[in-house]
Amino acid sequence: MPRRSILLFSAACLMFAVAIIVATFVVISRPAGGPAAGEVISTGQAEVGGPFQLVDHDGQAVDESMLEGKWSLVFFGFTYCPDYCPTTLQALDATKRRLGDRAKDVQIVFISVDPQRDTPKALKDYLSSDGFPEGVIGLTGSPEQVRAAADAYRAFYQKVGEGEDYTMNHSLTVYLMGPDGQFRTAVAEELGPETSARVVEQAMARG
Repeated sequence: MPRRSILLFSAACLMFAVAIIVATFVVISRPAGGPAAGEVISTGQAEVGGPFQLVDHDGQAVDESMLEGKWSLVFFGFTYCPDYCPTTLQALDATKRRLGDRAKDVQIVFISVDPQRDTPKALKDYLSSDGFPEGVIGLTGSPEQVRAAADAYRAFYQKVGEGEDYTMNHSLTVYLMGPDGQFRTAVAEELGPETSARVVEQAMARG
């Protein structure tokens, strides 16, 4: 193969490899399409969050206005989740406890990606289980409503398997929303409660 052809071929291969690496980073590190965990948005408008129509664990219709007036830690999961969802609830509770008096201004919102099984009653029973923090707001809805909410937050989820034993793959991002209902930053469980609390405090200081 002529030298010029070899160089062109090598350059094409390099560009393809870079594209694959970038795509992999986006899918694995930022599954919800937002900034990395702890990266506070102070200028501009992140395309995360927006209108939704869902039902809370008491069976009451709610929309995005429920986020107004509080700092909200929002994440997507499901009650049959074997590990991430329970540990995230516990980690967010630990984060709130480290906020001291500011914890009263923070609410945890758990949006189910499994509306087939997660009825309002199922959510209420799940969130009232021993070991889970008090006051978590569970949200569900029709498959179409859940999809619209997930799309607004750029949250990924997918049903895996058939029959009663199916599970749900889903993205792991926790979204910190400000009292105006707008996205501030992403929080990841691996940050740990201490660091997560500092991320929340920094966002609060910026307003």
